[in-house]
Amino acid sequence: MKRKTTRRKFLVTSVAAAGTVVGCSALARNQTSTSAPSSIAMTPASMPERVLGKTGISLPIFGLGCAGQTPLSKEGQEAAAVAILERALELGIRYFDTAAEYGPSEDYLGKVLPAYRDKIYLASKTHARDRDGAWRHLERSLKRLKTDHLDAWQLHHVSLPGEIEQIFSKTGAIKAVEEAKAQKLIRFAGISGHHEPDIIAEGLRRYPFDTTLICVNAADTHHPRPFIPTVMPVAREKNVGVIAMKVPAYGRLFKNNVLDGMQQAMGYSLSVAGVHCCVIAAETVEQLESNVKVAQAFKPLSEAEMTAIEQRTAIAWQENTFFRAWT
Repeated sequence: MKRKTTRRKFLVTSVAAAGTVVGCSALARNQTSTSAPSSIAMTPASMPERVLGKTGISLPIFGLGCAGQTPLSKEGQEAAAVAILERALELGIRYFDTAAEYGPSEDYLGKVLPAYRDKIYLASKTHARDRDGAWRHLERSLKRLKTDHLDAWQLHHVSLPGEIEQIFSKTGAIKAVEEAKAQKLIRFAGISGHHEPDIIAEGLRRYPFDTTLICVNAADTHHPRPFIPTVMPVAREKNVGVIAMKVPAYGRLFKNNVLDGMQQAMGYSLSVAGVHCCVIAAETVEQLESNVKVAQAFKPLSEAEMTAIEQRTAIAWQENTFFRAWT
């Protein structure tokens, strides 16, 4: 127990020290600047909100994914990344989703989000399957993000039976999840995946995860092993918060007139029973603003509208579920 307490104190102290260094650097820049530093006014979200399952947290239905082919996960793109993050805050986005392996993403978030920490829902992930590896990721994530806790820590892209067995072994990553939760370094635990829905469903049966991040789009309904009918019943039974990802299939759903635009892609995902919100990345500020407008105008689709969208994706489901091959 002593080691765990020391670890938490070390992490909190390290984060506080990092924040002090950043604050001093910013002060120095401001003292030499001829203009006043800009501030971000977070506006109340004008998007619909839903309670994220058993977490009890009410969040806007649209959150920012901080990976993909965007500045947020690319080296040397700090200015563009910061601009997207600042605009997201201005637009009322409160859910930010990143991961230990998203390149510089956590570092970029750590430059903007700490000042708004008590107003946002911050999630990161570990791709380690063992306890010690997961702990190393968590320690690094907290330092990069300059925070003393995560709202959600998720097991990243869990894909194969062997991974499930390793995660839940005596030295598996689930031990780090339980220890971190006990030490209040994380509030909620989640499992994510886009490869095999049976694996995610098995994870939800084995452990009382608070959330799951899974691919939910119209094209996936045509896959031989679709996520919606496999994972959603288990998630609903256990009141797990469900976050939809791969909503526009990296924009491929809009090619060759498969779908007309984000209003259909996001509309479909958010109209699936049991889905609480979605996370979508943005390549530019303009794209982010457009996505927020779609979320603001969202109305649940009718069964007929859902069926029509599914029919449109039937001839293009393979190219729009390419990510299912990733492990």
